[in-house]
Amino acid sequence: MVIAIDGPAGAGKSTVAKKVAKLLGMFYLDTGAMYRAFTHYVIAKKADLDNKSEIKKLLEGFELSISQDNVRANGKDITKEIRWENVTTNVSYISSIDFVRNKMVELQREIGKNKDIVVEGRDIGTVVFPDTRYKFYLDADVVERAKRRLKDKKNEEKKVSMLAMKEKIQKRDQYDSTRDNSPLKQANDAVLIDSTHMTIDEVCKYIINKVKG
Repeated sequence: MVIAIDGPAGAGKSTVAKKVAKLLGMFYLDTGAMYRAFTHYVIAKKADLDNKSEIKKLLEGFELSISQDNVRANGKDITKEIRWENVTTNVSYISSIDFVRNKMVELQREIGKNKDIVVEGRDIGTVVFPDTRYKFYLDADVVERAKRRLKDKKNEEKKVSMLAMKEKIQKRDQYDSTRDNSPLKQANDAVLIDSTHMTIDEVCKYIINKVKG
């Protein structure tokens, strides 16, 4: 079984997906962490971000290990580092590169073949697992999303102002929804959930009720 949860930055996808997976006894796959891991790897190698040939060469030697709570790149634990500001700033660009996305989609599908998963991202229901029965698009008002980002314990941008965070999210939304490769969008058969005025528990309960039918 694959439960796909898509949506924009700050909508609560990771929190909801993680909790739904726990309640249903399924594996939680954070695809954003996968792209962040490679972005961190590229930055750590001091690669020229404008040189796609260099990035492609790094991808060939990139080894990823991801579990419920741990992300490792080439054997090194980078769970905390992937949330750093320099990764957040560059992950949209790196994840939009076609060969990077193709490789990650391949890895995600491989994981989905071997176990029941709850997976969240921006193109899960549209590209990665378009045939799954269970698709949800989680959204929220941009102000609410900015508030959530600032409260997020994993967020390394605690000192960023509310206005700056809102503008950052809007810029990310624009980039993600207009990129050529796997843009952010709601799948035609996905269930839309506006979580602006919902608690995490309410969203999880709604998804689980839909899945159990």
